[in-house]
Amino acid sequence: MPSARCSVPGRVPTDFDVAVVGAGSAGLSAALVLGRCLRWVLVLDGGPPRNAPSPAVQAFFTRDGTPPAKLLNLGRAELQAYQSVEIKEAKVVSLARCGKHFELTLEAPTGHRSTRTARKVLLATGVEDELPPLPGMRELWGSGVLHCPYCHGWEYRDQPLAVYGRAKLVTGLALLVSRWSTDVVACVEDPGNLTQNARRRLRRQGIAVREEPLVSLEGTASGELRHLVFESGEPLARKALFIHAHQHQRSALAEEMGCRLNAKGAVWVSKQQQTTVPGLYAAGDNTPGTQQALLAAAEGSAAAISINETLTREECPR
Repeated sequence: MPSARCSVPGRVPTDFDVAVVGAGSAGLSAALVLGRCLRWVLVLDGGPPRNAPSPAVQAFFTRDGTPPAKLLNLGRAELQAYQSVEIKEAKVVSLARCGKHFELTLEAPTGHRSTRTARKVLLATGVEDELPPLPGMRELWGSGVLHCPYCHGWEYRDQPLAVYGRAKLVTGLALLVSRWSTDVVACVEDPGNLTQNARRRLRRQGIAVREEPLVSLEGTASGELRHLVFESGEPLARKALFIHAHQHQRSALAEEMGCRLNAKGAVWVSKQQQTTVPGLYAAGDNTPGTQQALLAAAEGSAAAISINETLTREECPR
C-alpha cells in the first residue's frame, strides 16, 4: 500500500498520521482502533514477541489457550479490512523529532534502509527477559520455566512447583504460587537475606525453603521440567519453576529520545499513555505495571484513543 500524505494546515505533510513501532498485542490493538478512526497508520514489525516461546496465551478473553503466533496472525488478518493501515516488516533503527512530527529510519530484513514520517509515534516495543545464567534455564523458558502464575498457574495446578530468585522477591512469588499448589518449594538465591518474618510466612503456608545454590535444570527435549539440581543435596523433582526475571527495554528508542524511565527501566507514561516527549506514546510491556497480553492490548487501545483525540484537536483548533 503506498504511503499516505497526511496534511494539516500550518504543518509539514507526513507520510502517516501514526507510526506504531511493534506488532505485538499492544501495537496491533492500537492499529485496529486507529484504522477504525480512518487514520493512516504504519505498523512496524521488528520481530517475534516476548511470549513467542510460550505454548499459549492464557486468560485472554475469547482467546484463552491460543498460541502466541496464531493470536497475532488473527490480529493482522483483522487489519486487512482497514485500507489505511499498513504493516511493514522492518526495524526502526532511529527516531527523530522534526518540529511537530517524527522521522523514522527503517531497516528491512534485507538491510535496505528508508525513511518515513508520522505526526505521532507509539512505542509498543516490549521488553527482553534476562534469565539467570544456569544450564537448562533458557532451553525450558516458556514451558518448564515460567514468569507469570496468572498466565500458567492453572495449567500446573496441584503439581509440585518451585520458585527461584532473590530473597526480596521470592517470598511474595512463592506465596502467590501456593494459590495453585500445596507443594511449593522456594529456592533462594541469597538465603542470608531471607528475613525471619519471610521464613515464618513461608513456613505458615507450608512452603519449604532450599538454601543451597541451584546449579542447573534438567528437562526433556520437549521443554518439560524434570529436576532442579543443586550444588549439594538431592535433586528436586518439579513440574514447573516460576521466576521473576530481570528485564530491559527491547528497543533503545525511548531512552535515545530522552523519555523518562522509572527505577525499573520502564517507560513512564501518563494516563493517556503519553511519554515525557510530546507526540511520543508508549503501551504494553515496556511501560510500568502488570505484564499480560490482554492488558497490553488494552493499553494499545487506550493509547490509540488518546492519539486520535489529540490529532483531532490539532485538526480542529479553536
